[in-house]
Amino acid sequence: MLAKGLIPDKYTYPFLLKACAESRALREGQEVHARVVKNGFALDLYVVNTLIRLYAVCGAIESAQKMFDEGPHRDLVSWTTLIQGYVKMGFWKEGILVFFDMCDANFQVDELTAVIVLSACAKLGDLTLGRRIHRYMCDQKVNFDVFVGNALIDMYLKCGDADFARKIFNEMPVKNVVSWNSMVSGLVQKGEFKEVLNMFRKMQRRGVKPDDFTMVGVLNSCTNLGMLELGKWAHAYVDRYRIKADGFIGNALVDMYAKCGSIDEASKVFNGMKCRDVYTYTTIIVGLAMHGQGERALDLFSQIPKMGIKPNGVTYLGVLMACSHAGLVDKGRKHFSEMSRVYDLEPQMEHYGCMVDLLGRAGLVNEAQEFISNMPIEPDAFVWGALLGACRTHGNVELGEIVMEKLEKLEPERDGTYVLMSNIYFSANKRRNALKLRKAMKEREIRKIPGCSSIELDGVVHEFRRGDKSHRKTKDIYSILDELTSHLQNSGQWVHTDELY
Repeated sequence: MLAKGLIPDKYTYPFLLKACAESRALREGQEVHARVVKNGFALDLYVVNTLIRLYAVCGAIESAQKMFDEGPHRDLVSWTTLIQGYVKMGFWKEGILVFFDMCDANFQVDELTAVIVLSACAKLGDLTLGRRIHRYMCDQKVNFDVFVGNALIDMYLKCGDADFARKIFNEMPVKNVVSWNSMVSGLVQKGEFKEVLNMFRKMQRRGVKPDDFTMVGVLNSCTNLGMLELGKWAHAYVDRYRIKADGFIGNALVDMYAKCGSIDEASKVFNGMKCRDVYTYTTIIVGLAMHGQGERALDLFSQIPKMGIKPNGVTYLGVLMACSHAGLVDKGRKHFSEMSRVYDLEPQMEHYGCMVDLLGRAGLVNEAQEFISNMPIEPDAFVWGALLGACRTHGNVELGEIVMEKLEKLEPERDGTYVLMSNIYFSANKRRNALKLRKAMKEREIRKIPGCSSIELDGVVHEFRRGDKSHRKTKDIYSILDELTSHLQNSGQWVHTDELY
């Protein structure tokens, strides 16, 4: 065009600048900007807006702000483009400050601006600010379409007000799959896994087709609830609708099967995945470690460098767990050393705790104690707890008492420490010490957190806690327990009935 002697006008430059923005071609965009100035279009609002967008998209937010400040005229597009630039670059507070400046300048907020600002509030997790912006939008009578509704749900969930998020969701006249996914992901983050499955069932009743994000949320909920049968159903659903079992879904399936006790199925899904990343390998390694298949876990770990994948801290947690459960002390020491030496990964408290557990399980209690004393960071309750567990396994009362003192200072209200130490005393026939410790627990009003066991039957999870008699079949359950207790006692087995019930 230039070679033919044609001069671009104010309609040409925005198209050029949009092309530069889409290609993230900042240098070429700056060349076009120079021509804009040279040809006298630097004051045209449409051209200025596309320049702001170019710099914002290319990460040059200071240049975008400069264009905005020097422009003689501004419209809603100018303000929204600048706000979006700040928010996309992670400068959420700055984006919200620009939004308030826009409000002060008496510009009417539209749906796009509302969505951008609400996403910034969600990232900040500031509920007070989010409510303030919500009220402002109500006052300005912003059209609450499905996109604004989704942004509000996401904001309230990420800011910790799940009840209000649910209220907005229920009141939305139009919902899309993103609306449902926002609720599902928010409920997963809050640990309300049963509610996630209820939400999924409602989706199906309403004829809303789930996508990858929905199924990841459902699988995560099955994992946390231990619902293997429902997890298998979700897997069949993924296959039936030809949803690719790679990436997030593949990883979620591997995790679900491993944590629900079906490591063979987890391995089958892993082997069938064409695209694997560090999270895929980490998930299967941790799963194999949990199932005591340490050698298999380490074999898979050895494949990671060949695949060009760099392991992360969680991968090494799985590796150390595998070594611990399989009693592979030398390999555990080797991998712990390689973690920082080869991959430049600084060991965290959890890694030190795993090493203490590894040494303790292998009976190297003194070495575990020495390992703790040489730690470059101050050991926490997790690390000392691992050593106390080793004292319990190997009946080391004296060291257990030393560790107990440490844990009392770190977590004086934690019941597990007292229970574990009293068990050590009972095992060493020091009943008086154990009872004294139990008495101290009562005096300090430290109550043992009741254990919870669950079982899935016909797609329903039944939970049981110590002393809980709310189940509709309580009478039958306790009758069976009485019968079992009687059989055990008659066969010479000692049963602590208080713990059993």
